[in-house]
Amino acid sequence: MGLQSINPATGELIESFDEINDADLEKALQRAQRTFGAYRRTSFPERAGWLQKAAQILDSESDQWARLMTREMGKTYKAAVAESQKCAAGCRYFAENGAAFLADEAIATDADRSYVRYLPLGPVLAVMPWNFPFWQVVRFAAPALMAGNVGLLKHASNVSRCALALQEVFSRAGFPEGVFQTLLMSSKRVAGVIADDRVKAVTLTGSDAAGSKVAEQAGKHIKKTVMELGGSDPFIVLPSANLGAAIKTAIAARNINNGQSCIAAKRFIVHARVYGEFERRMTEGLARLKVGDPMREDTDVGPLATEQILETIEGQVAASVKAGARLLIGGKRLDRPGNFYQVSALGSIPRDAPAYREEVFGPVASLFEVRDLDEAIELANNNVYGLGSSVWTNDEGERRRCVDELEAGVTFINSMVVSDPRLPFGGVKRSGYGRELARYGIREFVNIKAVSITERPAGGGSDTE
Repeated sequence: MGLQSINPATGELIESFDEINDADLEKALQRAQRTFGAYRRTSFPERAGWLQKAAQILDSESDQWARLMTREMGKTYKAAVAESQKCAAGCRYFAENGAAFLADEAIATDADRSYVRYLPLGPVLAVMPWNFPFWQVVRFAAPALMAGNVGLLKHASNVSRCALALQEVFSRAGFPEGVFQTLLMSSKRVAGVIADDRVKAVTLTGSDAAGSKVAEQAGKHIKKTVMELGGSDPFIVLPSANLGAAIKTAIAARNINNGQSCIAAKRFIVHARVYGEFERRMTEGLARLKVGDPMREDTDVGPLATEQILETIEGQVAASVKAGARLLIGGKRLDRPGNFYQVSALGSIPRDAPAYREEVFGPVASLFEVRDLDEAIELANNNVYGLGSSVWTNDEGERRRCVDELEAGVTFINSMVVSDPRLPFGGVKRSGYGRELARYGIREFVNIKAVSITERPAGGGSDTE
């Protein structure tokens, strides 16, 4: 049957794609290896120029790319435009800063000259998800290509046209043929590509189950991996917070990308002194959000990406209510074509409910009431994930404790968690390891080589040798 793109707003088949056959896959791997041999010798200014051109294409044609994203995975058109523009910003950031991040670093030793040099590894396989079909790829590709690596993209099977569009963008930007290739294939063929000696490293964004499998496969072949996996991010609200700003942000943070974001706030942990007002006002705000056609400007939340995700959300909410959780709002799919689910919220969630222990990847907020900061931190950390965290407080002591004690790769104070090219991005625990973005991300897929030079070795021969 091949790979299929299905419009999540209508359930209609958009397009079918044949998987790459074995012969063409072999050609792609040969091309990647051959291209890397030449591409690694290009200069930083050359690579920066191609990235700047890619940024221009992503910016100037954002309407075209946004319509494609919305059609294939259901994000609202306005969010898709913003995603294309963010991709452009990411390309510009690494074009402008990549050379400095990878410049030689002098180190004083007993030798005449010692330094660290950052050298590219080779072809890197990127296994990417559907929820941010452009940005997830670009935040890997921009630093990887700037570093001198070449990219092989295995994208999610429901966004194949997005995957091909990204290959087109990098090709039109002037990158040599083979620097960035899309491999249209199913997940079952990933292990074979990882095992290939020409592939030097792997990065994956996705579920912890997928990350565990790919990390195991890469580990068998001693290959570097970066894993950006699931999240069940806490959003902590304490009495000193600006409650109005916290509630407004909480509504946006839970429903960004139709609730389908690993760094979306999912667990709202609120101090007892303000919990009642928070629950009331947040529920009222959620009720005002409009669920519908993602192409409409007035739509706040579009459909879930697939029928399977919709069924999973239905099951998690139903099981949580059965376990004793209070349904504050929503809790049902919409009676219309497409994968639409009501904006929802749960309270009084018991420990054995799915909403307590699992990642809920849709527009469902889980509210928890706590007595004090100690309980808030304990509840936030009582989870297998550790990606992002948002804390709302104007007390400096509370801020310090949350920064130091929350088990997360990211903590934002009095704002919504976002990925920013200027900041490292990644998690701990089952949210993965390694970092994307900033100077830390561009250095993940390089050979950090130590160089030591002695000009006149003692006892090493005459000056004329």
